Amino acid sequence: MSPRLELIAIVISLVMLFGIVELVRRGKLKEEYSFLWLLTGFTLFVLVVKFDLLVKLTRAIGVLTPVNTLFFFGLLFVMILCLHYSLKISQLTIQVKTLAQKIALLEAEHNETQVPDTTR
Repeated sequence: MSPRLELIAIVISLVMLFGIVELVRRGKLKEEYSFLWLLTGFTLFVLVVKFDLLVKLTRAIGVLTPVNTLFFFGLLFVMILCLHYSLKISQLTIQVKTLAQKIALLEAEHNETQVPDTTR
């Protein structure tokens, strides 16, 4: 890897890591979601600093170039992220349905217990 490209990759991975930490610190990103992003930023940083590790990984999985290995793992990351968000959406859908049912029951109970206003 050329020194210029290595420097750019290091800067990008460090900006990503510090950006994630800052988002968590400010409360804009929950800790439970930050783990996957921190792991990705740290892995990117390690692979840039230890490029020979990426080359060995590329050979081990039988891919032709290190760039293809990065694309493969990038696609794998996106798939894991989509699965994670699908699970969260499913949980939230169940919670919304349960809350809507509880509200409907409370409204029905409230309407039954109200005394009709006969002063009009």
